[in-house]
Amino acid sequence: MKTAALLEKDPSIAPGIPAEDGNSPKIEDLVEQAWSKMAPFWPLENLIAVNPLQGFEDLPFEQALEEGNAFFRQKELPDGMAEVNRHTIKWCQAFFDEGQATVTMPFRKAGLWAAWRELARHDDQLMANRTETNWLKGLPDSAEAAIAECLSRLRVRSQDRELYLTLLLATLPGWAAYLKYRTDWSGAEPMQRHPASQADYLAMRLTLICLLWPEGANLLAWHARCRSDGDATTVGIGEIQEAEEKYRGPLLAELSSAAANTEHAGKTPDAQLVFCIDVRSEPFRRALEQQGNYDTLGFAGFFGIPVRIDDEASEDSYASCPVLLQPKHTVIEKPCGHTNAAERDREGFERVRGVKRLYQSVKYAFTTPFVLVETLGPLNGLWMALRSFAPGLAARAKRSAAESLRPSLPVAPLLTDISLDDQCQYAEDALRMMGLTDGFAPLVVLCGHGSTTQNNAYATALDCGACGGRHGASNARILATILNEAKVRAHLDGVGISIPEDTLFIAGQHDTTTDSVELFVHGVEGDGKKSQLDRLSADLEAARNANSVWRAGQLGEDATLQAAARLTEERSLDWAQVRPEWGLARNAAFIVAPRSLTEPVNLDGRSFLHSYDWRQDPTGASLTVILTAPMVVAQWINSQYLFSTLDNVAYGGGSKVTKNIVGKVGIMQGNASDLMHGLPLQSVFQSDADAYHEPMRLMTVVYAPRGFIDGIIEAQDVLKQLFGNGWVTLACIDPDDNRPYLLTRDLTWEPAS
Repeated sequence: MKTAALLEKDPSIAPGIPAEDGNSPKIEDLVEQAWSKMAPFWPLENLIAVNPLQGFEDLPFEQALEEGNAFFRQKELPDGMAEVNRHTIKWCQAFFDEGQATVTMPFRKAGLWAAWRELARHDDQLMANRTETNWLKGLPDSAEAAIAECLSRLRVRSQDRELYLTLLLATLPGWAAYLKYRTDWSGAEPMQRHPASQADYLAMRLTLICLLWPEGANLLAWHARCRSDGDATTVGIGEIQEAEEKYRGPLLAELSSAAANTEHAGKTPDAQLVFCIDVRSEPFRRALEQQGNYDTLGFAGFFGIPVRIDDEASEDSYASCPVLLQPKHTVIEKPCGHTNAAERDREGFERVRGVKRLYQSVKYAFTTPFVLVETLGPLNGLWMALRSFAPGLAARAKRSAAESLRPSLPVAPLLTDISLDDQCQYAEDALRMMGLTDGFAPLVVLCGHGSTTQNNAYATALDCGACGGRHGASNARILATILNEAKVRAHLDGVGISIPEDTLFIAGQHDTTTDSVELFVHGVEGDGKKSQLDRLSADLEAARNANSVWRAGQLGEDATLQAAARLTEERSLDWAQVRPEWGLARNAAFIVAPRSLTEPVNLDGRSFLHSYDWRQDPTGASLTVILTAPMVVAQWINSQYLFSTLDNVAYGGGSKVTKNIVGKVGIMQGNASDLMHGLPLQSVFQSDADAYHEPMRLMTVVYAPRGFIDGIIEAQDVLKQLFGNGWVTLACIDPDDNRPYLLTRDLTWEPAS
C-alpha cells in the first residue's frame, strides 16, 4: 500500500505529526544505541577480521548467540521489508561506489541523506504520485528530524523505537556494517569526500518504509513472533564446547610437560628470525628450526610501530598498523640503488598508469568498446587460455611486461617523521616485549608477511591484519633500520640491552601462500655476512619445501618434497583457484610464552605465538599490551572464522563462485543481495557440506604466575568482559609449579583437568 492510499484511509497520519510526549528518548541517543549492536566491516582493499557479534560482547557468549539468532539469522523477511531492502541496496550501490561505476551518482558531496532525497524524487518506482513527491520534499534537511517524523508517521511507540531502529540495521546487516566502518573506523580516508552518517542511513531506510510499506511498524510484531516461535536456527553450543574440551586438554598437558622439562641452551644461534604471530607462521617456524641452528620468535607483524606508509611515485598512502591504533608517523619509502632512482620509479609508474588509463577510456567509452572487442578479442582469448592452462607462464609474462614499464627497485624508509627518542623507545619496547634482550645472533631477520593470489576479491584478508590488511615488509624495514642505527644501539646499551657490533638486522617477507621468504639485503657488505645470508637463504628454501608438503596435505593434495613447493606456487597463480591457501582456518589458541615452551609441541598451525618472558616485564606493561591489542585482534579473527562456519549466509560471504564485486568496496551474492560481511564458503569449508574450520572460541595461554596476570585483568575492562563473558578462555601455565590453570567466569583460577 502506498502512502497516498494510507492518507486517504486515515487522514490523521499527516506530515509533521509530533512525538508522543516530551519524555521520549532523544533521536541522537536512539541512533547511537541502535548502531552499538552492529559490528564494522572493512572494504575489500584492506579486509580485517571482526567478530560479527561484537555489539553483543557485553553479554555472556551463550546469550549473545541467542541475540545473534534473533537479529541476524532469520531466513525470511516480511514482503514489505524485502522490498525496502531491494531499494536500499540499489541506492547504497550507487552512493558508496569507489570507482567501479562508469557514471557516478551526482550530489554525493552533499552527503547520503541530502543526495538521496534530491534524487529519489525522480525514481518512478518510489514516486507514484505528486502527494508522495511533495511529502518527500517536505521532509527536514536534518536526518535526525526526518527520523523522528518517520517514526511518528509509522506510529512506532517511544518505548519501541530503539528496537525498531536496531531492526532496520539488522535486516540489512552488510551495508550497515560497512557504514559502521566508515563512520567509526575509517578516519580521514578519501572516501569521506562522500560523507554518510549513521543517521543519514536510518533516515533513508525509514523514508523508504513510509513510501513502500506504510504498515512497517509490523516489523516489531514479526521480530517478537520469530523470538517466541523459535524461527531462528539455534547454534549448537554443546558441539562448540565439546570441540573445545577435546582440543584444549591435550594442548595444556603438552605445554605443561614442556615447561617442566625445558632446558635452556646457551649456544648462540646462527640467526634469529622474528615472524608475525599469525597461525600460518607457526608450522613454517618449526620447519626452519629443523634446518639448522636457528631461533624463531613471534611478534605482531607491524613490529610495534604505528605508521602510515607513503609511496611518492603512486601517491598511495595507507595505515600500516592494527585498526585499534591510529598512525603516529608517516614514513616515505624511497627507491634506491640507482642514480636518480626516485625519478626513474616515478616515470615508470606514470607509464603503467598511462597504459591503464588508455585501456579504461577505450573500454568504457560509448563507441570504442566495439573496436576494442574486434581488435583485442583474439589476444584476450589467447591470454585467458594461457592463464587457465599455464598460469605460471602467464604470471612470468605479466611480471616481465610490468618490469619493462616500471623496473622494480629496492626501497628504503625515510624516518624523518620518527624522532630519535621515539626510535629508541620503539626499539626497546619491541625487544623487551618479545624477550630478545641478550644472546643476539649475527643475523636477526624481522619477517613481515603477505600473500599471493589471483582473481581473489578476498586477497587482503590473507595479508597481515596487524598491518591493516597490507603486506608487512614496510614495517619490517622500518624496525630493521632503527635497530641498525648507532645512536639507537647506544641508547639500548644504556638501558641494559647490548647488541654486538657484528649483529645485523635485516627485513624479510614471508609469503603465506607459497612459503617463500624474500630477504631485503640491499646494501649489505662484507663476505662474511653475504656467506651467512647465502646459507640462511638455502635453509629458508629447504624449510619452504618441507612445509609445502604439510601445506599440500592440508589442502587435500598428495605431493612429494620435490613437487610440493611448485604445487603451492601454482595454486597462488591460478586465477580459477578458490582455495589458494587456508588462511587462518582452524585457529584455536593464542600462546604468550618463550619459544622454549612451544618448540617441543606440534601445534599443527592452529596457534598464534607471541614471544614473551614475564621475568623481563616486572610491571606487566608488556603483557598488558599483548592481551589488550594482539589478543583482541586474534579474538576478532577467531570469532569471524567461528561464525562464518556456523552460518555462512548470515555471518559469512557465501560462495566465491556466485559472488559479484560491488563498487570496489565489497561483494554480494547474485545481483541484488545484501553486502556480504564475512568469510567465503571456500575459506572455511573443504566442500559444500564439510567444514574445514572447527568452530571453537579462542583459548589464550600465558606462561606467567597467576597473581601477576590477575593484576593486569583487574585493571583492564576489555579483559574482564572477554574472559568474564566467555568469549575467550584464559589459561595459565604457572612457572611456580608448571601446572595449567583455567580462569573461570568469575575471574578466579582453578586447576585444568
